[in-house]
Parts: sequence; C-alpha cells; structure tokens
Amino acid sequence: MTTSHHDGEEMVDSREDMGIESSEKSYGAADMSNAPRAEKEQGIIQGEDPNADQDNTAAIEKKADVPPNGGYGWVCVAACATINAHTWGLNSAYAVFLAYYLANNVFPGASHLSYAFIGGLSISQALIVSPIATLTTRLFGTRTTLLIGVALETISFIGASFATEIWHLFLSQGLCFGYGMGFLFVGSVGISAQWFTTRRSLANGIAAAGSGLGGLIYSLSAQTMIKNIGLPWAFRILAIIAFVVNTTCSLIIKDRNKQIGSSQLSFDYRLFKKPQFLGLMAFGFLSMLAYVVLLFSLPNYARTVGMTAQQGSVVGAVLNLGQAMGRPPIGYFSDSFGRLNMASTMTFLAGLFSLVIWMFAKSFGVLVFFAVIGGSVAGTFWAVAAPVTTEIMGLVDLPSALSLTWLVLVLPTTFSEPIGLEIVAYNGGSYTGAILFTGWMYIGAACCLWGVRAWKIGDVEEKAAIAGKSVSDVDPVGITSQASGGVPEGFRKSPFLKRLLMWQRV
Repeated sequence: MTTSHHDGEEMVDSREDMGIESSEKSYGAADMSNAPRAEKEQGIIQGEDPNADQDNTAAIEKKADVPPNGGYGWVCVAACATINAHTWGLNSAYAVFLAYYLANNVFPGASHLSYAFIGGLSISQALIVSPIATLTTRLFGTRTTLLIGVALETISFIGASFATEIWHLFLSQGLCFGYGMGFLFVGSVGISAQWFTTRRSLANGIAAAGSGLGGLIYSLSAQTMIKNIGLPWAFRILAIIAFVVNTTCSLIIKDRNKQIGSSQLSFDYRLFKKPQFLGLMAFGFLSMLAYVVLLFSLPNYARTVGMTAQQGSVVGAVLNLGQAMGRPPIGYFSDSFGRLNMASTMTFLAGLFSLVIWMFAKSFGVLVFFAVIGGSVAGTFWAVAAPVTTEIMGLVDLPSALSLTWLVLVLPTTFSEPIGLEIVAYNGGSYTGAILFTGWMYIGAACCLWGVRAWKIGDVEEKAAIAGKSVSDVDPVGITSQASGGVPEGFRKSPFLKRLLMWQRV
C-alpha cells in the first residue's frame, strides 16, 4: 500500500530518531514504497541471487509499514460496527426473551437463575472460544473465522426456535450463540486498530457503538416480533437477518495482519510476565463485574421500584442507546486527550454515576436520565479495549494480548449477574448492595488502569531519552516498539508516585 510523500517524510524522520542504520535511511521519502523492489533489482544487477535477500526485504517492508489512517479502513469500521450490532446487540436483546420466558412459563420447571446463566453463558462462551478463533485466523485467515461465526450464530437461532426444554435453550441460545458471537467478535475486534494511527480510538469507538445501536433496535423489534408472529418465528427471522448481514460484512472486511507482522498466537504466556499486561487484565476483570450487572439488572430494577414491565424494557433500550451515543465521542476525544487518560476517566465516571444517580433513581424520568448518561460510559472497556491494548502491548502482540484478555474475562462475565442477583436476594430484594458493588468495581477498574498509565509515562520517558527528544516532543501513540540504541548514561525515570499524580497525554 502506497503512502503520501508527507507520510514518507514523517516515517523517515521517525526512523532516523530511533537510530535506524544509515544504510536503511538511504531510501528517499518519495521512493519509500519502491525500496524493496529497488533493492531486489540491485541484487540482480550485481549477480546476486534475489531470493537470498527475501528475509531482508520482508524486514524492510515490515518496518516501512504505516497504517493508511483512513481510506478503506472506514469501510472496515462500518462492517465491524454492523457485526457488533448483530452479535453483542442481539445478545443485549436477551432481556426481552427473558421477560417473555418468565411471564409465559415457556419452559416449566426452569428457575430464574437458569435463565440468568443463559445470558451470561453466551457472553462467557464468546470469550472462551477466543484462542480457537485466533488459531483459525492464523491458519485460515480472518474471513474464514468470521464465516464460521456466521454459521454458528445462524444455527443457534434456528435451534432455539425448536427448543422445548430448558437444556435446549442452554445449547442453542447459550452455548452455540456464544461460540458464533465469539468467532465474529475475535475475528473483527482488532481490524479497526490495524487501519489507523491518530484516529485509532475514534475508529474503534464507532465500531463499538454498533453493539449499542443493535441492542436498541433489537430490544424493541424482538418484542414486536414475539407478539405478532410468535417466539419460534421471531428466532427464525433473526437467524435470516443475522446470516445475510454478517455474511456480507465478513466478505468486505480486510485485515492487515501480513503488513504489520501480526503474531496471531492464541496463548502467549510470556505476556503474563509483564506488569502492564496484568494491570490491563485487572482493568478488564473489574470492568466486566460491574458492566454485566448494570446491563442485565436495570430493567428489573425499574420493576422493583414500582415501574411497569414496559417502562423497564424502555429503560433497557435507552441504556443501549446511551452506549451507542457515548462510545464514538470516547474514541474521538481519546485521540487528543490520550487513550489511557480517557479510558480511566470514563470508567471512573461510570462508577460515580452509579453511586450518585442510580442509587437515588426512584422515578421513571431519573432512571431514563441515568440510562442515557450512565450508558454512555458504562461500556467504556469495549470502546477502548483494542486501542488501549495496542498502546500498551503494540500491534504485533495485539492478537495474543486480546485473546488472553477474553479468556480472563470469562469468569466475571459468567458469574457477575448471579453475584448481583444473590446480593439483591441477601438484601431482601433491594438493589442498594448491587449498586454499591457496581459502582466500586468501576472505580477499582479505573484505579488499575491509572496505574498502567503511570507505567506508560515512564516508558515514554525512557524512549524519549533514547531518541534524544523531550517527552513533549514524542508521540506516545506511535511508540509501540523498542527503539534502537541504549538508554543514555545517568537517565532515570520519574518516581512511580510522581507519575501517578502528573499530567501527560498518554
């Protein structure tokens, strides 16, 4: 992929600053895209075997790669957003099916806790299948991984339409749908980050907003379909829609794994030796403990404070609307405010809003207000997962890091809603304890990420010293690989406590 002359100049400057040898710098900015070919032709003229330098050529191409920061990347962003709408968005509509199951006793003998586990099971299975999805991406490519997900998700809805026992629902709407959602999610979640540099967070925020928009649409339409055409045909219509839309998106998505040299390792245990990665894991773990409780509890909370079931469903839909509205701005301002700064701040606000607004929301109007403002920051993790992980771990380790992240999140996504229900039961039906749990989990997640931010500031300081620049002149977004050269003698990072309190765009 060719780059503009301006981009070429920036790339040469960057490579010079990082101490790349002068033999590599001999390629001019205007000839950067033709450098590998020129080198190969030179070898032929000198009588050398052109195949002997293939490794060197590949290395030059890998170093010279610069994401286009737009172009066809926006098509991939739109496709990823649409896939999110027809995976996570459809999963959000489970609240509608849950209300129907409970009100009509569709599966006699099934407990409320069983239905709660089906909703959490679909999320956890989507995450636990991530190593397999990453493996299929490495062996067969992104498109094959996505199409496997399309097939599994379609089969799940068709199977659910014929369910007559609760275990049928566990296998179809729980396990099979979760596996399909996992293949589609893992196959598409890193695509947006590969196409962008300075707009990476905005692109990922737009893609993540698709799940909120899909949740809004299908939370309202599923109820209408169940009422007018019945539960079985509602499942079949959703299967047809999901199949057509997800197949189309799978065919138009293009990854850049070869250009960036993506590792695609399913389980790179060496990442657990890095403290910054452990901080990211804690951030995700605590975020999910809070998020799933909020996502599935808000409609039922509305009924416990005297609202109707219809009002509760509207509150749930508005929560998804808030997520759709909030995620793109989070991504947009992350690119200027700093990705780690934005992610930790918005996660903290999610906890604060839960403690000071949800705690006292006893009327329909106040609860709708919380659903909008709280929903806008509640799913911050999903909006920042890929760009923040890219910022900390780098593009090469991104697939492995995300794959491990999804595995770590299996536990909180599976058990957070049952934990919330148990807290409610322990308090005699009051949601006060569950709200406190949600708020403080969000705040704990924000604190973990703030610690990772302090590490990143130190990392920027070190690499700025290697490059011979001041910290303010170094772009923290572009620093994801170890620069050449050693650390200047006498260099010391700022104390960790100072980095926790200082302000810097990271």
